[in-house]
Amino acid sequence: MSGAQMTSDPMKVRVGIGAGPSRDDPAAATLELVDGCEARGIDSVWFPDRIAAPAIEPLVAMGWAAARTSSLKVGSGVIVLPGRNPAVVAAQLASLAALAPKRILPVFGLRPATAAERTAYPVAGPRAAVFEEALTVVRRLLTEESVTFHGSFFTLDDAVVAPRPARPLDLWLGGLVPAALRRVGRLADGWLASFVTPAEAGEARRTIAAAADEAGREVEDDHYGTNLLVLPPGTSPEDADRARASSAHRRPEIDPHELVVDGWDAARRQVQRFVDEGITKFVVRPAVAPASWPGFLDEFAEHLVPLET
Repeated sequence: MSGAQMTSDPMKVRVGIGAGPSRDDPAAATLELVDGCEARGIDSVWFPDRIAAPAIEPLVAMGWAAARTSSLKVGSGVIVLPGRNPAVVAAQLASLAALAPKRILPVFGLRPATAAERTAYPVAGPRAAVFEEALTVVRRLLTEESVTFHGSFFTLDDAVVAPRPARPLDLWLGGLVPAALRRVGRLADGWLASFVTPAEAGEARRTIAAAADEAGREVEDDHYGTNLLVLPPGTSPEDADRARASSAHRRPEIDPHELVVDGWDAARRQVQRFVDEGITKFVVRPAVAPASWPGFLDEFAEHLVPLET
């Protein structure tokens, strides 16, 4: 791949698949998706945290997918952390990492995507403050032999998570507003965006890197990624309009054609635009339920997997 960010210091471009809407039962679709990704040698599969829509819970899906496969990486996109017990989350991730080393990719977010889901994650204080403290608890439990922590929202005395990962898990965050981007730089190992343009992603990358530098730490150059919504070829005009309307609801100030790309050629061009901005990790999601997962995965493998470096 070419581009100013890539010529002097090439970075690993990786393209995975995100679970999206399905025409069938979500359990059957998950089975087809996971088996299809493993069979085609696809890098990774990612599961959303949705409780107001038909979907498999992400940590359950990650464990099931990891147990069913031998090489496929499994990620979350994204797990809402405030409202969950961070010690339980750390224990779940540690267990997954012990059973599937180097294949567990957790990403955390501040709040659910839709208003209908927000009452399901009550917190005992300001959500951002709870999020940061919970993330600190998760990281310490995953990296320290014993943790004593007395914070504003969580208290631990000689808490232990075992077996701890032999290799520390990278903890990625989502978010786009300036405070969220600075949080990535201060506390996280990577960034996974949603509903963002290439130009916005490039500016966000610079904001994160600056915040990391101010905090005396570093986010690795190839730890910046984004979700990418693709309309499969053959999508009806009505379905395409609904997908774009959904994106417009999330980002009304952005032309939805910039957020939902039409077909694989457009997806390839969009990936290149992101790479030119220093974004090298991609979670490709069908913007509408594909006619069949095998067909979608075949086209994905043909058109987007060759972009990996």
